[in-house]
Amino acid sequence: MIAELVSSALGLALYLNTLSADFCYDDSRAIKTNQDLLPETPWTHIFYNDFWGTLLTHSGSHKSYRPLCTLSFRLNHAIGGLNPWSYHLVNVLLHAAVTGVFTSFSKILLGDGYWTFMAGLMFASHPIHTEAVAGIVGRADVGASLFFLLSLLCYIKHCSTRGSSARTWGWFLGTGLCAGCSMLWKEQGVTVLAVSAVYDVFVFHRLKIKQILPTIYKRKNLSLFLSISLLTFWGTSLLGARLYWMGNKPPSFSNSDNPAADSDSLLARTLTFFYLPTKNLWLLLCPDTLSFDWSMDAVPLLKTICDWRNLHTVAFYVGLLLLAYYGLKSPGVERECNGKFVTNGKQNANGHSCHSDVEYRNSEIKPSFASKVENGIKNNVSQRTQLPSTENIVVLSLSLLIIPFVPATNLFFYVGFVIAERVLYIPSMGFCLLVTVGARALYVKVQKRFLKSLIFYATATLIVFYGLKTAIRNGDWQNEEMLYRSGIKVNPAKAWGNLGNVLKSQSKISEAESAYRNALYYRSNMADMLYNLGLLLQENSRFAEALHYYKLAIGSRPTLASAYLNTGIILMNQGKTEEARRTFLKCSEIPDENLKDPHAHKSSVTSCLYNLGKLYHEQGHYEDALSVYKEAIQKMPRQFAPQSLYNMMGEAYMRLSKLPEAEHWYMESLRSKTDHIPAHLTYGKLLALTGRKSEAEKFFLKAIELDPTKGNCYMHYGQFLLEEARLIEAAEMAKKAAELDSTEFDVVFSAAHMLRQASLNEAAEKYYDLAARLRPNSNS
Repeated sequence: MIAELVSSALGLALYLNTLSADFCYDDSRAIKTNQDLLPETPWTHIFYNDFWGTLLTHSGSHKSYRPLCTLSFRLNHAIGGLNPWSYHLVNVLLHAAVTGVFTSFSKILLGDGYWTFMAGLMFASHPIHTEAVAGIVGRADVGASLFFLLSLLCYIKHCSTRGSSARTWGWFLGTGLCAGCSMLWKEQGVTVLAVSAVYDVFVFHRLKIKQILPTIYKRKNLSLFLSISLLTFWGTSLLGARLYWMGNKPPSFSNSDNPAADSDSLLARTLTFFYLPTKNLWLLLCPDTLSFDWSMDAVPLLKTICDWRNLHTVAFYVGLLLLAYYGLKSPGVERECNGKFVTNGKQNANGHSCHSDVEYRNSEIKPSFASKVENGIKNNVSQRTQLPSTENIVVLSLSLLIIPFVPATNLFFYVGFVIAERVLYIPSMGFCLLVTVGARALYVKVQKRFLKSLIFYATATLIVFYGLKTAIRNGDWQNEEMLYRSGIKVNPAKAWGNLGNVLKSQSKISEAESAYRNALYYRSNMADMLYNLGLLLQENSRFAEALHYYKLAIGSRPTLASAYLNTGIILMNQGKTEEARRTFLKCSEIPDENLKDPHAHKSSVTSCLYNLGKLYHEQGHYEDALSVYKEAIQKMPRQFAPQSLYNMMGEAYMRLSKLPEAEHWYMESLRSKTDHIPAHLTYGKLLALTGRKSEAEKFFLKAIELDPTKGNCYMHYGQFLLEEARLIEAAEMAKKAAELDSTEFDVVFSAAHMLRQASLNEAAEKYYDLAARLRPNSNS
């Protein structure tokens, strides 16, 4: 247990500096804006929606079905709300647990020596894990890895007890349940069943490729055949259920997510997809340059055979084939002993052996002692169970490296990324085992003590460097600004664009504008960046420039409803009502099919309809306004704040003298947001109109209490007091309103009028003059 505890402690210690980190990047959509985490949302929605809260069968769904991970987020939310500390704590503890279980698994392969320590420490410290552990959404990979290892360990127990214990099928049941849980944390978890099959065939039974078919043909090892058949059946069932549950349709992704998949050139797609595993392996071997996002042009397409990166591809696959050949080749004489295959006199079953005469004559040390030497222990105390050979471990390590990575290769379906570091969390187990067993093989092979020490200390040094890199990289995940600045070198377009959003939220307007323009310099057709730049310009009253960028954003992505919404608002404020009306109508007709975030799209469409209704309302077309408002209510998503929409419904009904209907919608507005000031004012007016004066006054006073700095509240109350002939009080409210909103023509002019009616002519004259200066050309 010492190796497990030490490795887990290192994994915990290295990530303690992430506990103070904020939510970063994808965390916002998966946690901060995910409706499935809220207590008012039925928890069963988790099992029908994808990882981001979109209905799994929706055409725009990411199809990432990870309900157990989302459930863990919901529990975090129930306990600590949106405090990121508790979310990070769970991630770190999960990583420490995975490290401990991986070290325990390594001990089965490498024994109790210091090479097991090396494997565990390497996994604990590998920098490729920083995105999965420091980024909260990476919990899907870490949680899947935990159940992945538990499933594999259960299957190892099943193999060792098969035929000799009634509990063997209990272990197999554990294998299946843990594999299912792993898949429900993240899709690639189901690949543990294939890794288990590799362990059974090539490690436990030590079969070679050419022995598999004869074994099946001669009906030997029927228990092996049964176990593999059940693994296949369970894996097929899980995948079939998964495909059915997501609507039997694969997800669709944009060009920027996976440029190679969208390329028209078969050659470019082929060369790039063959090259990407090479790039991933390099990140495992030398994780010097890491990034929060590898989309867009972070890895340029390989378009010709002459691209020098093809040499890397060739070297990678040649090396992979050589390793596979080494692991699967027959190391010596093969024969049968008691109906089972034997290699060099070692029976390929439950650790027992049967020896040939040649072995007895030529062997100078017993196999058990050889295993002890390999694991750094220099005494010849025999082991209870025979350890797998180096070749066996190489085969299993390759399967751990390759099989869980297969879903990310675009081999069976296109994925929504170019490279994703967190996807390498499970494959890194195979990498750590390969490096460790390679170092061990060299250690055993060399004779000089100096070389042995060099190999050992080189491996230890690699672990130290990995740990230092991890601690430094964790610093980049402290907040979004640091994260995006760290990614500029790899993906400048995405990093600059996201950095612009952060700088804008910090009110660093000029820096944010510069960041957006830098992003567009590297990739000029990014609709989101064009829209964000337009929004920044609009908020700073640069309306002509804003319209230009909104137009470009719509040209780049005609379904970007938010760009239509803001274009319409600017046009409406400029008095171009007909153009604004057409823009709002066009926005309202955009379907949400194949959109990544249908909830945000529906919110923008609802806002477009709301503004269209306001436009009709201002033109006196109250029936048309009501029709549009009703359509907005029908299309409104759950997360949309409806209080303003409900209040305008009440206003329209009031204009049509349908007072009961108006009162209903005013009350709905106040129910949806109890401190909504416009609803207090409009409902107060209705109460005054229907003779409920004392109730009306309470609502006016409540509006002032909610925001004492808003002149409009005093103005409405003043008009109520004026109608009640409480002239002096009305005049005081008018003065207060004019002082607070001294730049608003309507407020100042109304204040002057009220003061005149209260016979305070001198004060009235003062505010008439101010109103004239605010609007010199007014005929009022």
